[in-house]
Amino acid sequence: MGSPAHRCRDIERQAGYLQPEHCAPPPPRTADAGDMWFIRDACGIVCGVITWMLVFYAEFVVVFVMLLPSKSLVYSLVNGTLFNGLAFLALASHFRAMCTDPGAVPKGNATKEFIESLQLKPGQVVYKCPKCCSIKPDRAHHCSVCKRCIRKMDHHCPWVNNCVGENNQKYFVLFTMYIALISLHSLMMVVFHFLFCLEEDWTKCSTFSPPATVILLILLSFEGLLFLIFTSVMFGTQVHSICTDETGIEQLKKEERRWAKKTKWMNMKVVFGHPFSIAWLSPFSVPDHGKADPYQYIV
Repeated sequence: MGSPAHRCRDIERQAGYLQPEHCAPPPPRTADAGDMWFIRDACGIVCGVITWMLVFYAEFVVVFVMLLPSKSLVYSLVNGTLFNGLAFLALASHFRAMCTDPGAVPKGNATKEFIESLQLKPGQVVYKCPKCCSIKPDRAHHCSVCKRCIRKMDHHCPWVNNCVGENNQKYFVLFTMYIALISLHSLMMVVFHFLFCLEEDWTKCSTFSPPATVILLILLSFEGLLFLIFTSVMFGTQVHSICTDETGIEQLKKEERRWAKKTKWMNMKVVFGHPFSIAWLSPFSVPDHGKADPYQYIV
């Protein structure tokens, strides 16, 4: 017996499944193509705000509790520049992952006119999403939160209030990497600061009272350790998915592989851009995904 995913695909292959007469023409687009993508989901918005608040909390403790009271100007400048630079890149990556169209398929395009314009060959199969009335490219999946079909959808992440898909996976990977780095960096500074305070007078190692300093450092340690573990695991999972060219949903559903197999390095370049450069690490650089047709139908 086939898997549920295969049985669903078998239903989609039936001649009458598309039912274009049930799809109204998509509403005219009133916004410009350059408008920012943003999902109006209460849970995702709250999670996104919490993410920024936690980064700002870490920023506060690192700067005002550990670096400014330090007697070494070089230590403060080096660690302050490094931490603030990584924090800025982490928040920039988060913003790009949240406000970039992950690869949404045009909604409501499964109309009779559009299907006829495709000029499909005999035996050629296309898929329709019954939820958003769209012609689905291969490897696209419907997101119930975004209410759209997303090309190469990996998962919907509430922490970035968006799906992770074809167009924003790079930014999500950078976000997890930079959060893991600042978490590790903050943990190392907390250890050094505790050792420094044990050797010196606690009243001189911070502008705050000793009890307040200890509480702030313990909370930062808990936050740093939690996010280091979570983002490191997520970063490793994403890199593995990219190298194997198999999204999280495809792994979960154990979908049959219908796409060409590429090398791991080529898969990395598909996500981060051609060719390899320092731009891979920049959330401000838009990766060149190539000129592949987003509507790739299986014959």
